[in-house]
Amino acid sequence: MKLVVQVKLLPDEAARVALRETLRTCNRAADHASRRAFETGVTGGRPLQRLVYGEVKAMGLSAQPALHAVRKAAGAYATLKANLKAGNYGPEGSKRRKAVEGKPVRFRKDAAQPFDDRCLSWQLEARTVSIWTVRGRVRGIGFQCSPSQMKMLTEYRRGESDLVLRGGSWYLQATCEVPEPELGNPVGFLGVDLGIVNIATTSDGTRHAGKHLNQVRHKNRRLRSRLQKKGTRSAKRLLRKLSGREARFAADTNHCIAKKLVTEAQRTCRGIALEDLGGIRDRVRLRKPQRVTLHSWSFAQLGAFVSYKAALAGVPVVFVDPRYTSQGCSACGHVSRRNRSDQSTFHCTSCGFAEHADVNAGRNIAQRGAAAWAVSHAADDAA
Repeated sequence: MKLVVQVKLLPDEAARVALRETLRTCNRAADHASRRAFETGVTGGRPLQRLVYGEVKAMGLSAQPALHAVRKAAGAYATLKANLKAGNYGPEGSKRRKAVEGKPVRFRKDAAQPFDDRCLSWQLEARTVSIWTVRGRVRGIGFQCSPSQMKMLTEYRRGESDLVLRGGSWYLQATCEVPEPELGNPVGFLGVDLGIVNIATTSDGTRHAGKHLNQVRHKNRRLRSRLQKKGTRSAKRLLRKLSGREARFAADTNHCIAKKLVTEAQRTCRGIALEDLGGIRDRVRLRKPQRVTLHSWSFAQLGAFVSYKAALAGVPVVFVDPRYTSQGCSACGHVSRRNRSDQSTFHCTSCGFAEHADVNAGRNIAQRGAAAWAVSHAADDAA
């Protein structure tokens, strides 16, 4: 499994200047490669490298950074092509799609830049790094990280690391290849119903409420609206300061919830069953205030956090069809809209079973997870 460990760099002023110049030169080179790819239609990695390598290298880059700049441009066009194919920029002929297709991919002047072991070396015992820059090799840049991050870097770091400038601070994001433990044979499944009022509700009845998170989002949304309407320099300065704060808060909340879910499943020797909510934003039709809440709901992130934490713990994760989990009775299986009288109440019109609606949905998800696991492993055993 590939995980990313982020460490904070502690460069002095001279190193900061060298790092910033390096990022800007690399991104100018990537912009040049992107323009040439757009003009010629050559977007594949190796063909683009043959076309522009000499030009990019002449911009002040050594061999490896020049290759990485060209590959970054090629990767951007591959991502663009995939997004166009998936319809993420609208249907063919739409105004937004034409705007995207009609200009080359651009890179921010301080966008992240990958470095491999030829350009970047780690001195883990000294907690320093040595990195290539356009001003020459800069050695002895200190970094700080937690003991668990240091252990992961020491044992599992492999491949490239990205140099990132964010909020005036410098970071290195290192790729680590962590071996996954073998998955155990679960004695059952912990069903998890994802929602907006309750971010996650388990089949055991534990509810992780989203009230505080939604309050923070509404507060930030109102503040952004007022500052954008004001439009002064101080308002724009405050907007930059607030940028990313809500996303970091939501990510921290999701990390905490995912850790609790995985810990509970591991403690009880169960797997975790989650809803497969891919494409929900395209399927669901809501009023405008509800759409804003839905589109800021980071359920995909929570599912990703649960998946990787569970893999590290050896806990199986199964994604199931979410249809009718909130309308079906977990006791008798009867499905009806009338079973769900309001957001929090479930009362089966067939057998009379009553439960909190999200807990009932979690139990349905747990049952589907157990069934899916049994089917998939019966097929594996037969093979």
